[in-house]
Amino acid sequence: MNFRDLTIEELTADPGLTGVNGHGGWAAKLRELYVTMVRIRRCEEAVAGLVESGEARTPCHLYIGQEAVATGVCAALRRRDSVWGGHRSHGHFLAKGGDLRSMVAEILGKATGCSGGRGGSMHLAAPEIGILGTVPIVAATVPLAVGAALASQKRGDGAVAVAFFGDGTLEEGHVHESMNIAALYALPVVFVCENNLYASHMHISQRRVRNSLCEAGEFHGIPGHSEDGNDVRAVYRAAGSAVERARAGQGPGFLEFRTFRWRGHVGPSWDMDVGVKRRDELKDWLPKDPIQRARKELLGLGMSEDALDSLEGAISREVDAAVQFAEASPRPSPSDVAKHVYSS
Repeated sequence: MNFRDLTIEELTADPGLTGVNGHGGWAAKLRELYVTMVRIRRCEEAVAGLVESGEARTPCHLYIGQEAVATGVCAALRRRDSVWGGHRSHGHFLAKGGDLRSMVAEILGKATGCSGGRGGSMHLAAPEIGILGTVPIVAATVPLAVGAALASQKRGDGAVAVAFFGDGTLEEGHVHESMNIAALYALPVVFVCENNLYASHMHISQRRVRNSLCEAGEFHGIPGHSEDGNDVRAVYRAAGSAVERARAGQGPGFLEFRTFRWRGHVGPSWDMDVGVKRRDELKDWLPKDPIQRARKELLGLGMSEDALDSLEGAISREVDAAVQFAEASPRPSPSDVAKHVYSS
């Protein structure tokens, strides 16, 4: 069968199309996770191109290499659950179900962007699906996630909040204050540390005596768990357990996922962080590509190379269409500059 002209929906709707129907529910779930990871990767590559061409002028912190974390965690969530990110949150936005076109439009500063063209790459919002906003200030959304969890507990609506942050975030005092409050009141929140070994350009060994971040919550009575952040199956299972525990009223959890971003701290350059070359680690992480690992597993489950190639082609067309939509969208009107600006 030729899958070349099928849409993503057609390629994923019928298990018989892709040869994984004899392997139970995990095969279908892995295919879904694979689609999300590839969508994030292709979108980020397109954004990198927009930055290089000068069309995107907002600072862009790319997520390439870390796709399994956002994908696996968000797959364990419900629509009304909230996620809270920071400056590197394109992946979180897309994994939670954010609209691809509105995100690219926001990056280009267009009126059709998810924040009306006012926020750029680091201020993404889609409240209807639980993305209440990303904030570029390091660790700023950790207490906001705890606040959302407290509100959910008061309402009794069963929603869980997830705070995504990097390893450098644990060096901020209010993160520990937030974890203490979350533990004290048994709040339904999961703290997700994406340990990519670098805070901007500084390696974790230059900042900490021990590289054991999963222990960070234990002083506050929060159980910690560490997993391979490039294994989407491991991420999905660990997140599912922590989310289920939080939703059942058993309190917060702390998850550390070890991974590596392929691009620099900000911008599209490979392995360069704000003008400083990282240690020679990228060559060791490229073979651990989470997408290729998932692809290999899908092939083992019976999905054909042709079907996977066609699926990736459909995603690339989707990303191209989103870029075209964003480029054709109008810029915000100068007459609206005072909107959402308040004074007392």
